[in-house]
Amino acid sequence: MARYFLSIIGIAAALAFTAELARAQDITLPDLSTAARKGGVLFMGKCAQCHGYYAQGAKKGPPLLHPYYRPGHHADQAFWNAIRNGSRQHHWSFGDMKRVEGVSDEQVPQIIQYVRELQQANGIF
Repeated sequence: MARYFLSIIGIAAALAFTAELARAQDITLPDLSTAARKGGVLFMGKCAQCHGYYAQGAKKGPPLLHPYYRPGHHADQAFWNAIRNGSRQHHWSFGDMKRVEGVSDEQVPQIIQYVRELQQANGIF
């Protein structure tokens, strides 16, 4: 029970901190669903180094808050495949993406949900 409680506190602290960063970058941070909040914590630990905390992009990876990544162009399965298997460079010149280690099959949809909710809040679809 204590571990669960600490996990909830950690998620809340991470999201509060990241809300401040989002305001500084003109990114709309929506009220996230439970799955997206869990995915956001995973994204921050596994994906943000390359894609930015809010999927806005960073020096090592492209912005997922870009029309290239809307569901009609990159379906959820494309994200699943990239997380699980990596992805060859396309659209951008950041190089190939390596598979993401340490993410379970149950966690992948949470990460995708986080990205999709951010995309929707920021007018990507």
